[in-house]
Amino acid sequence: MPRLLLLSNGHGEDLSGALLGQALEKLNHQVDAMPLVGCGDAYTNAGIETIGQAKQFSTGGLGYTSLRGRLTELFQGQIFYLLKRLIRLIRVAKRYDLLIVVGDVIPVMAAWLTGRCVVTYLVAYSSHYEGHLRLPWPCGRCLKSQRFLGVFSRDQLTAKDLSEQLERKVQFLGNPFMDPVLTPKPLLARCKHRIGLLPGSRLPELEQNLLLLLQVVDQLPEDQIQEGSLSLDLALIKALSNKRLAERVAVMGWTLLRPSEQQETLSLVKQERRIKIQRHAFASVLQSSNVLLCMAGTAAEQAVGLAKPVIQLPGLGPQFTPAFAEAQRRLLGPTVFCADGEAGEKDSFKRTAELCLNLLNRLDHDPALHNQCLHQARHRLGSAGGGQRMAEAISALSRTSSAKN
Repeated sequence: MPRLLLLSNGHGEDLSGALLGQALEKLNHQVDAMPLVGCGDAYTNAGIETIGQAKQFSTGGLGYTSLRGRLTELFQGQIFYLLKRLIRLIRVAKRYDLLIVVGDVIPVMAAWLTGRCVVTYLVAYSSHYEGHLRLPWPCGRCLKSQRFLGVFSRDQLTAKDLSEQLERKVQFLGNPFMDPVLTPKPLLARCKHRIGLLPGSRLPELEQNLLLLLQVVDQLPEDQIQEGSLSLDLALIKALSNKRLAERVAVMGWTLLRPSEQQETLSLVKQERRIKIQRHAFASVLQSSNVLLCMAGTAAEQAVGLAKPVIQLPGLGPQFTPAFAEAQRRLLGPTVFCADGEAGEKDSFKRTAELCLNLLNRLDHDPALHNQCLHQARHRLGSAGGGQRMAEAISALSRTSSAKN
Protein backbone atom coordinates (compact mmCIF):
# COMPACT_ATOMS: atom_id res chain seq x y z
CA MET A 1 0.00 0.00 0.00
CA PRO A 2 1.21 3.61 -0.62
CA ARG A 3 3.07 5.33 2.22
CA LEU A 4 1.35 8.48 3.49
CA LEU A 5 2.66 11.53 5.36
CA LEU A 6 0.36 13.87 7.32
CA LEU A 7 1.28 17.58 7.54
CA SER A 8 -0.53 19.78 10.07
CA ASN A 9 0.06 23.10 11.82
CA GLY A 10 -1.73 23.50 15.13
CA HIS A 11 -3.36 21.68 18.05
CA GLY A 12 -6.76 21.26 16.41
CA GLU A 13 -5.18 20.34 13.08
CA ASP A 14 -3.02 17.70 14.81
CA LEU A 15 -6.15 16.20 16.36
CA SER A 16 -7.90 15.96 12.99
CA GLY A 17 -4.73 14.60 11.39
CA ALA A 18 -4.32 11.93 14.06
CA LEU A 19 -7.94 10.77 13.72
CA LEU A 20 -7.59 10.69 9.93
CA GLY A 21 -4.31 8.80 10.27
CA GLN A 22 -5.93 6.14 12.46
CA ALA A 23 -8.71 5.67 9.91
CA LEU A 24 -6.12 5.31 7.12
CA GLU A 25 -4.13 2.75 9.14
CA LYS A 26 -7.29 0.66 9.44
CA LEU A 27 -7.32 0.65 5.63
CA ASN A 28 -3.79 -0.89 5.77
CA HIS A 29 -1.84 2.26 4.92
CA GLN A 30 1.51 3.06 6.51
CA VAL A 31 1.10 6.55 7.99
CA ASP A 32 3.63 8.99 9.48
CA ALA A 33 3.13 12.61 10.53
CA MET A 34 5.03 15.88 10.59
CA PRO A 35 3.43 18.52 12.84
CA LEU A 36 4.78 21.88 11.68
CA VAL A 37 3.69 23.70 14.86
CA GLY A 38 3.57 22.19 18.33
CA CYS A 39 4.72 18.87 19.74
CA GLY A 40 2.20 16.70 17.93
CA ASP A 41 0.93 15.00 21.08
CA ALA A 42 -2.25 13.96 19.27
CA TYR A 43 -0.17 11.83 16.89
CA THR A 44 1.87 10.31 19.70
CA ASN A 45 -1.29 9.43 21.63
CA ALA A 46 -2.71 7.83 18.47
CA GLY A 47 0.42 5.72 17.98
CA ILE A 48 1.45 7.51 14.77
CA GLU A 49 5.18 8.09 14.31
CA THR A 50 6.25 11.73 13.91
CA ILE A 51 9.16 12.90 11.78
CA GLY A 52 11.87 14.97 13.46
CA GLN A 53 11.97 16.76 16.81
CA ALA A 54 8.91 18.99 17.27
CA LYS A 55 8.83 22.10 19.46
CA GLN A 56 5.99 23.78 21.33
CA PHE A 57 5.52 27.57 21.13
CA SER A 58 3.47 29.58 23.61
CA THR A 59 1.20 30.98 20.87
CA GLY A 60 0.19 27.49 19.79
CA GLY A 61 0.77 28.51 16.19
CA LEU A 62 -1.97 31.13 16.36
CA GLY A 63 0.04 34.30 16.71
CA TYR A 64 -1.86 35.90 13.84
CA THR A 65 -4.63 36.73 16.30
CA SER A 66 -2.63 39.55 17.91
CA LEU A 67 0.46 41.72 17.47
CA ARG A 68 1.78 40.37 20.75
CA GLY A 69 1.44 36.84 19.39
CA ARG A 70 3.42 37.72 16.26
CA LEU A 71 6.21 39.33 18.28
CA THR A 72 6.28 36.38 20.67
CA GLU A 73 6.73 34.01 17.75
CA LEU A 74 9.65 36.07 16.42
CA PHE A 75 11.42 36.19 19.79
CA GLN A 76 10.90 32.45 20.29
CA GLY A 77 12.37 31.71 16.87
CA GLN A 78 9.28 30.16 15.30
CA ILE A 79 10.11 31.41 11.78
CA PHE A 80 13.56 29.77 11.85
CA TYR A 81 12.04 26.62 13.32
CA LEU A 82 9.50 26.40 10.47
CA LEU A 83 12.26 26.84 7.89
CA LYS A 84 14.16 23.93 9.43
CA ARG A 85 11.02 21.81 9.36
CA LEU A 86 10.46 22.70 5.71
CA ILE A 87 14.00 21.65 4.77
CA ARG A 88 13.49 18.38 6.65
CA LEU A 89 10.18 17.83 4.83
CA ILE A 90 11.73 18.33 1.39
CA ARG A 91 14.43 15.77 2.26
CA VAL A 92 12.05 13.04 3.47
CA ALA A 93 9.07 13.65 1.13
CA LYS A 94 10.43 11.33 -1.58
CA ARG A 95 9.89 8.40 0.78
CA TYR A 96 6.13 8.92 0.59
CA ASP A 97 3.65 8.31 -2.18
CA LEU A 98 1.16 10.91 -0.95
CA LEU A 99 1.22 13.92 1.37
CA ILE A 100 -1.94 14.79 3.31
CA VAL A 101 -2.29 18.42 4.38
CA VAL A 102 -4.47 19.23 7.40
CA GLY A 103 -4.58 22.97 7.99
CA ASP A 104 -4.06 26.15 6.00
CA VAL A 105 -1.68 27.91 3.61
CA ILE A 106 1.55 27.01 5.47
CA PRO A 107 1.36 23.20 5.04
CA VAL A 108 -0.22 23.67 1.57
CA MET A 109 2.84 25.65 0.44
CA ALA A 110 5.20 23.22 2.15
CA ALA A 111 3.58 20.24 0.41
CA TRP A 112 3.65 22.01 -2.98
CA LEU A 113 7.38 22.70 -2.65
CA THR A 114 8.15 18.97 -2.27
CA GLY A 115 6.89 18.19 -5.78
CA ARG A 116 4.94 15.18 -4.47
CA CYS A 117 1.24 14.35 -4.87
CA VAL A 118 -0.98 15.96 -2.25
CA VAL A 119 -4.47 15.69 -0.75
CA THR A 120 -5.70 18.68 1.29
CA TYR A 121 -8.21 18.99 4.11
CA LEU A 122 -8.69 22.76 4.59
CA VAL A 123 -9.92 22.56 8.17
CA ALA A 124 -8.68 26.09 8.95
CA TYR A 125 -10.71 27.91 6.26
CA SER A 126 -14.42 28.50 5.85
CA SER A 127 -16.66 30.66 3.67
CA HIS A 128 -18.83 31.22 6.75
CA TYR A 129 -16.36 33.89 7.91
CA GLU A 130 -17.19 36.34 5.12
CA GLY A 131 -19.63 34.53 2.83
CA HIS A 132 -16.89 34.25 0.21
CA LEU A 133 -13.55 32.69 1.05
CA ARG A 134 -10.45 34.71 0.11
CA LEU A 135 -7.65 32.19 0.09
CA PRO A 136 -4.27 33.75 0.98
CA TRP A 137 -1.66 33.79 -1.76
CA PRO A 138 -0.42 31.38 -3.05
CA CYS A 139 -2.84 28.84 -1.59
CA GLY A 140 -5.27 28.99 -4.52
CA ARG A 141 -2.52 28.50 -7.10
CA CYS A 142 -1.22 25.47 -5.22
CA LEU A 143 -4.66 23.88 -4.92
CA LYS A 144 -5.21 24.25 -8.68
CA SER A 145 -2.07 22.22 -9.37
CA GLN A 146 -2.61 18.79 -10.92
CA ARG A 147 -0.42 17.35 -8.17
CA PHE A 148 -3.15 18.23 -5.65
CA LEU A 149 -5.30 15.16 -6.25
CA GLY A 150 -8.15 16.05 -3.89
CA VAL A 151 -9.41 18.95 -1.79
CA PHE A 152 -11.77 18.55 1.19
CA SER A 153 -13.50 21.38 3.06
CA ARG A 154 -14.86 21.71 6.60
CA ASP A 155 -18.44 22.61 5.53
CA GLN A 156 -20.74 22.49 2.52
CA LEU A 157 -20.78 26.27 1.95
CA THR A 158 -17.00 26.27 1.59
CA ALA A 159 -17.08 23.25 -0.73
CA LYS A 160 -19.49 25.04 -3.06
CA ASP A 161 -17.55 28.31 -2.92
CA LEU A 162 -14.13 26.75 -3.55
CA SER A 163 -15.42 24.46 -6.31
CA GLU A 164 -16.35 27.60 -8.22
CA GLN A 165 -13.14 29.49 -7.37
CA LEU A 166 -10.71 26.65 -8.08
CA GLU A 167 -12.70 25.29 -11.02
CA ARG A 168 -12.40 21.80 -9.59
CA LYS A 169 -14.45 19.58 -7.32
CA VAL A 170 -14.05 20.33 -3.61
CA GLN A 171 -15.77 17.82 -1.33
CA PHE A 172 -17.35 18.13 2.11
CA LEU A 173 -17.45 14.69 3.75
CA GLY A 174 -17.66 15.76 7.39
CA ASN A 175 -15.01 16.60 9.99
CA PRO A 176 -12.82 13.92 11.62
CA PHE A 177 -12.56 15.94 14.86
CA MET A 178 -16.29 15.45 15.42
CA ASP A 179 -16.12 11.65 15.44
CA PRO A 180 -14.79 11.18 19.02
CA VAL A 181 -17.47 13.37 20.59
CA LEU A 182 -20.36 12.10 18.46
CA THR A 183 -19.70 8.56 19.72
CA PRO A 184 -21.89 8.02 22.84
CA LYS A 185 -19.94 8.30 26.10
CA PRO A 186 -20.96 7.60 29.73
CA LEU A 187 -22.98 10.60 30.87
CA LEU A 188 -22.09 12.41 34.06
CA ALA A 189 -24.47 12.35 37.04
CA ARG A 190 -27.93 13.64 36.26
CA CYS A 191 -28.74 17.24 37.10
CA LYS A 192 -31.43 19.65 35.92
CA HIS A 193 -28.87 22.14 34.58
CA ARG A 194 -25.22 21.44 33.76
CA ILE A 195 -22.66 23.98 32.60
CA GLY A 196 -19.43 22.69 31.11
CA LEU A 197 -16.34 24.88 31.52
CA LEU A 198 -13.78 24.69 28.69
CA PRO A 199 -10.66 26.81 29.37
CA GLY A 200 -8.72 25.53 26.35
CA SER A 201 -5.72 23.24 26.06
CA ARG A 202 -2.67 25.47 25.63
CA LEU A 203 -0.45 26.33 28.57
CA PRO A 204 0.11 28.89 29.98
CA GLU A 205 -2.98 30.56 28.48
CA LEU A 206 -5.16 27.83 29.95
CA GLU A 207 -4.29 28.94 33.50
CA GLN A 208 -5.21 32.54 32.74
CA ASN A 209 -8.46 31.44 31.09
CA LEU A 210 -9.38 29.30 34.08
CA LEU A 211 -9.07 32.24 36.45
CA LEU A 212 -11.39 34.26 34.21
CA LEU A 213 -13.94 31.43 34.12
CA LEU A 214 -13.86 31.21 37.93
CA GLN A 215 -14.87 34.87 38.09
CA VAL A 216 -17.96 34.02 36.04
CA VAL A 217 -18.77 31.17 38.42
CA ASP A 218 -18.49 33.67 41.30
CA GLN A 219 -21.46 35.48 39.73
CA LEU A 220 -23.69 32.39 39.47
CA PRO A 221 -26.38 31.94 42.18
CA GLU A 222 -24.80 30.10 45.10
CA ASP A 223 -28.13 28.64 46.30
CA GLN A 224 -28.76 26.84 42.99
CA ILE A 225 -25.31 25.24 43.11
CA GLN A 226 -25.74 24.32 46.78
CA GLU A 227 -29.11 22.63 46.30
CA GLY A 228 -27.88 20.73 43.23
CA SER A 229 -30.13 22.22 40.55
CA LEU A 230 -27.04 23.72 38.86
CA SER A 231 -23.91 21.61 38.34
CA LEU A 232 -20.53 22.73 37.00
CA ASP A 233 -17.95 20.50 35.28
CA LEU A 234 -14.45 21.61 34.29
CA ALA A 235 -12.79 19.73 31.41
CA LEU A 236 -9.07 19.92 32.16
CA ILE A 237 -5.99 18.50 30.44
CA LYS A 238 -3.50 16.43 32.43
CA ALA A 239 -0.64 18.85 31.65
CA LEU A 240 -1.94 21.18 34.37
CA SER A 241 -0.94 19.29 37.52
CA ASN A 242 -3.02 19.24 40.69
CA LYS A 243 -0.25 21.08 42.54
CA ARG A 244 -0.10 23.87 39.97
CA LEU A 245 -3.90 23.99 39.77
CA ALA A 246 -4.22 24.41 43.56
CA GLU A 247 -1.64 27.22 43.55
CA ARG A 248 -3.33 29.13 40.73
CA VAL A 249 -6.92 28.95 42.00
CA ALA A 250 -5.93 29.83 45.58
CA VAL A 251 -5.43 33.47 44.55
CA MET A 252 -9.15 33.58 43.64
CA GLY A 253 -10.22 32.07 46.97
CA TRP A 254 -10.84 28.57 45.58
CA THR A 255 -9.61 25.33 47.19
CA LEU A 256 -8.75 22.05 45.51
CA LEU A 257 -10.45 19.09 47.23
CA ARG A 258 -9.17 15.62 46.46
CA PRO A 259 -11.46 12.55 46.17
CA SER A 260 -12.62 11.03 49.48
CA GLU A 261 -15.39 8.79 50.81
CA GLN A 262 -17.76 11.75 50.70
CA GLN A 263 -16.55 13.01 47.33
CA GLU A 264 -16.02 10.85 44.25
CA THR A 265 -14.15 13.33 42.04
CA LEU A 266 -11.55 16.06 42.31
CA SER A 267 -13.29 19.39 42.88
CA LEU A 268 -12.75 23.11 43.25
CA VAL A 269 -14.66 24.61 46.17
CA LYS A 270 -15.35 28.17 47.29
CA GLN A 271 -17.89 28.53 50.08
CA GLU A 272 -20.99 26.73 48.70
CA ARG A 273 -19.83 26.77 45.09
CA ARG A 274 -18.37 23.54 43.73
CA ILE A 275 -16.86 22.64 40.35
CA LYS A 276 -16.18 19.01 39.49
CA ILE A 277 -12.91 18.47 37.62
CA GLN A 278 -13.06 16.02 34.72
CA ARG A 279 -9.59 15.13 33.41
CA HIS A 280 -10.36 12.10 31.27
CA ALA A 281 -13.97 12.71 30.33
CA PHE A 282 -13.91 15.56 27.80
CA ALA A 283 -16.51 13.98 25.50
CA SER A 284 -18.71 13.16 28.50
CA VAL A 285 -18.58 16.80 29.63
CA LEU A 286 -19.64 17.95 26.16
CA GLN A 287 -22.44 15.43 25.88
CA SER A 288 -23.76 15.86 29.45
CA SER A 289 -23.75 19.67 29.58
CA ASN A 290 -26.75 21.79 28.64
CA VAL A 291 -24.55 24.83 27.94
CA LEU A 292 -20.80 25.16 27.39
CA LEU A 293 -18.88 28.16 28.72
CA CYS A 294 -15.92 28.17 26.41
CA MET A 295 -12.50 29.76 25.84
CA ALA A 296 -11.27 27.31 23.22
CA GLY A 297 -11.13 26.69 19.49
CA THR A 298 -11.76 23.09 18.46
CA ALA A 299 -13.72 22.34 21.64
CA ALA A 300 -16.26 25.05 20.78
CA GLU A 301 -16.65 23.61 17.28
CA GLN A 302 -17.25 20.16 18.77
CA ALA A 303 -19.86 21.59 21.15
CA VAL A 304 -21.74 23.24 18.28
CA GLY A 305 -21.52 19.97 16.34
CA LEU A 306 -23.26 18.29 19.29
CA ALA A 307 -26.10 20.85 19.06
CA LYS A 308 -25.10 22.56 22.31
CA PRO A 309 -25.32 26.33 22.88
CA VAL A 310 -21.87 27.84 23.42
CA ILE A 311 -21.13 30.93 25.50
CA GLN A 312 -17.79 32.61 24.88
CA LEU A 313 -15.70 34.48 27.43
CA PRO A 314 -13.06 36.39 25.44
CA GLY A 315 -9.70 36.45 27.19
CA LEU A 316 -6.36 38.19 26.97
CA GLY A 317 -4.70 35.86 24.46
CA PRO A 318 -2.53 34.99 22.73
CA GLN A 319 -5.23 32.75 21.21
CA PHE A 320 -8.66 33.42 22.67
CA THR A 321 -8.82 37.19 22.21
CA PRO A 322 -11.98 39.23 21.45
CA ALA A 323 -10.96 39.20 17.76
CA PHE A 324 -10.64 35.41 17.76
CA ALA A 325 -13.99 35.07 19.54
CA GLU A 326 -15.72 37.33 17.01
CA ALA A 327 -14.30 35.30 14.12
CA GLN A 328 -15.42 32.11 15.83
CA ARG A 329 -19.00 33.41 16.03
CA ARG A 330 -18.97 34.04 12.28
CA LEU A 331 -17.62 30.55 11.69
CA LEU A 332 -20.00 28.67 13.99
CA GLY A 333 -23.15 30.72 13.68
CA PRO A 334 -26.00 32.00 15.86
CA THR A 335 -25.85 29.34 18.59
CA VAL A 336 -22.54 30.80 19.82
CA PHE A 337 -23.22 33.66 22.24
CA CYS A 338 -21.06 36.34 23.85
CA ALA A 339 -22.00 38.90 26.49
CA ASP A 340 -21.15 42.57 26.04
CA GLY A 341 -18.17 44.04 27.88
CA GLU A 342 -14.41 44.33 27.74
CA ALA A 343 -12.30 41.20 28.24
CA GLY A 344 -11.31 40.73 31.87
CA GLU A 345 -13.68 43.36 33.31
CA LYS A 346 -16.04 42.54 36.21
CA ASP A 347 -19.16 43.67 34.31
CA SER A 348 -18.42 41.14 31.56
CA PHE A 349 -18.28 38.33 34.15
CA LYS A 350 -21.67 39.32 35.53
CA ARG A 351 -23.25 39.58 32.07
CA THR A 352 -21.78 36.22 31.07
CA ALA A 353 -23.25 34.56 34.16
CA GLU A 354 -26.64 36.10 33.38
CA LEU A 355 -26.35 34.82 29.80
CA CYS A 356 -25.68 31.30 31.10
CA LEU A 357 -28.82 31.36 33.24
CA ASN A 358 -30.88 32.86 30.42
CA LEU A 359 -29.87 30.12 27.97
CA LEU A 360 -30.58 27.38 30.50
CA ASN A 361 -34.05 28.84 30.97
CA ARG A 362 -34.60 29.08 27.21
CA LEU A 363 -33.63 25.44 26.76
CA ASP A 364 -36.38 24.54 29.23
CA HIS A 365 -39.10 26.62 27.59
CA ASP A 366 -38.09 27.42 24.00
CA PRO A 367 -38.01 24.43 21.59
CA ALA A 368 -36.92 26.79 18.81
CA LEU A 369 -33.48 27.18 20.41
CA HIS A 370 -32.92 23.42 20.47
CA ASN A 371 -34.07 23.10 16.86
CA GLN A 372 -31.73 25.91 15.84
CA CYS A 373 -28.83 24.13 17.55
CA LEU A 374 -29.63 20.92 15.66
CA HIS A 375 -29.76 22.78 12.34
CA GLN A 376 -26.44 24.55 12.92
CA ALA A 377 -24.77 21.29 13.97
CA ARG A 378 -25.65 19.64 10.66
CA HIS A 379 -25.03 22.77 8.57
CA ARG A 380 -21.69 23.81 10.08
CA LEU A 381 -20.02 20.54 11.12
CA GLY A 382 -21.76 17.65 9.36
CA SER A 383 -22.64 14.14 10.52
CA ALA A 384 -20.61 11.44 12.26
CA GLY A 385 -18.19 9.30 10.28
CA GLY A 386 -16.38 12.14 8.51
CA GLY A 387 -12.97 10.65 9.27
CA GLN A 388 -13.86 7.28 7.77
CA ARG A 389 -15.42 8.80 4.65
CA MET A 390 -12.40 11.04 4.10
CA ALA A 391 -9.97 8.17 4.69
CA GLU A 392 -11.74 6.03 2.10
CA ALA A 393 -11.62 8.86 -0.44
CA ILE A 394 -7.90 9.46 0.25
CA SER A 395 -7.18 5.74 -0.01
CA ALA A 396 -8.77 5.69 -3.46
CA LEU A 397 -6.72 8.72 -4.56
CA SER A 398 -3.50 7.25 -3.21
CA ARG A 399 -3.67 4.41 -5.71
CA THR A 400 -3.16 6.94 -8.52
CA SER A 401 -0.40 8.95 -6.81
CA SER A 402 2.49 6.58 -7.63
CA ALA A 403 2.01 7.11 -11.35
CA LYS A 404 2.06 10.90 -10.98
CA ASN A 405 5.11 11.21 -8.68
